[in-house]
Amino acid sequence: MNAHTFGVLLLGSAGLAGVVWVLQKLGKALASIAEALAAAAVVFLALWWVLKGAVWVVKEILTHPRTTLAVLAVAAWCMWLGWMSLAVTGLVIATGLLTWRSFHLVSFDQWAGRALRSWWFRWALYMPKLPEWLHACGLSVKDDTVPVDLTVTLVGRKKITRDQRRPGVRLPKVRRVRSGASWDEVRVELVPGQKPEDFDEAARELAVARKVARCQVRELAPNVVSIDFQRRDLLATPVPCPQFTELDAVDLRRAWAGRTEYGQDWHLPLYGSGSHTLTAGASGAGKNSVMWCPLASIAPAIRDGLVRVTGIDPKGMELAYGRGIFHRYAVTPKDALEVLDELVAAMDARKREFAGRVRTVPVSIENPLELLEFDEIGALTKYTDRKTREQIIEKVALLTTQGRALGFTVRGYVQEPTKDTVPVRELFPRRICLRVTSKSHVGMVLGDQAYERGAWANRIGESEAGTGYVWGEGIREPLRVRAGWVPDEAVKALEAFVTGGAVVPFRGPEGGVAA
Repeated sequence: MNAHTFGVLLLGSAGLAGVVWVLQKLGKALASIAEALAAAAVVFLALWWVLKGAVWVVKEILTHPRTTLAVLAVAAWCMWLGWMSLAVTGLVIATGLLTWRSFHLVSFDQWAGRALRSWWFRWALYMPKLPEWLHACGLSVKDDTVPVDLTVTLVGRKKITRDQRRPGVRLPKVRRVRSGASWDEVRVELVPGQKPEDFDEAARELAVARKVARCQVRELAPNVVSIDFQRRDLLATPVPCPQFTELDAVDLRRAWAGRTEYGQDWHLPLYGSGSHTLTAGASGAGKNSVMWCPLASIAPAIRDGLVRVTGIDPKGMELAYGRGIFHRYAVTPKDALEVLDELVAAMDARKREFAGRVRTVPVSIENPLELLEFDEIGALTKYTDRKTREQIIEKVALLTTQGRALGFTVRGYVQEPTKDTVPVRELFPRRICLRVTSKSHVGMVLGDQAYERGAWANRIGESEAGTGYVWGEGIREPLRVRAGWVPDEAVKALEAFVTGGAVVPFRGPEGGVAA
């Protein structure tokens, strides 16, 4: 090996050593930078999760304040005072609540029972179970989008799936649960792609899933609906009619007619807006209760001459039992036409007297409310000779279109609610559907989508006379009601009270005096 070669090797070794030294220093620097970045990433992630956890806690406190604060209070109690004191305190509170419930159920349910039941049903029933029910009833939205790669070549395109995950499912979120004496109201927020009508159509399926007899859907906002489940039927037993001898005041715009499915009083207007009423129901459905109960609740006004009742009774049986109550009465088509002519003439006379003076004629003894009770209206609007039929339809149409402001009210009752049977059906702003024989009759009486919204009148049992659904002015959703039961003795007592004879006591459906 000569000197030149040795020099080259020496220089090469020195250069390699320098490169190794530089790489070692660079490696240390990069390691320090990597350590710093890793530490920063750990700190950032820790801060991110802490911030995310704080946001979640704040969100839970805002959306579920009672539950969250209760959990925090229990945790703090156990930490500072111990679990034994918590158990003893809980036992004392539970004993007090049970005692309160035993001695006064109404006040307990009003102040404590509803809140406790709502909280329990929310977390024990509707939060875990409702998503399953909604999905099973087809009330979920599938996310069918799958990420893909699109490769373009000289000969065409080819889609290559990059993610084979199953499509996601989006479900409405439970926002609030309220539990009353007989109903649970579950408020849910819809997801994009859904509409309230989807829930209307699934009401029957939701009722079956909840194992209840009735479910109703109410639209609260464009993206919020309330799914109401009926746990207990408050209309299972007959509703007694009022004892009219004890009535102090009469409101013709809110005549008491029975009870609603929420346990509240049901009132019907006999004067003013929405007073014209058409009631449909099969034979034995309880149309007589809808007729007689409001008359019993305004008995003092009939006695004092503020209300004059006219009866048209093609069967000659139902209204004839209380014949003395009616100022005018007709059975045959000819007599009915004469009565209607008299009412139209009286309406025209009142129109000439008050035109330009008032917009609504006030009820007085000089100008009483003329209340027409037209039983089995279909018998005279279809099943009679053509000329008489057309004249009767014309007179009824005049009374329903012009009579409201003049103090003339028509209340009709029919078994077959088809348009052929009652051509003036649409002129009655308020309609009541009792038990009917066909599902299609529900829509004929209450309008389109009434059945889907929960008006299941064709499913009312024969033992539930007077039970039906109301939908009309001021009512957004079908309301289930039951008219007050008026026995024969009550009709005779009402007749004696109105005509000034001796009042005959009558007894309610449970054996006691009706009140």
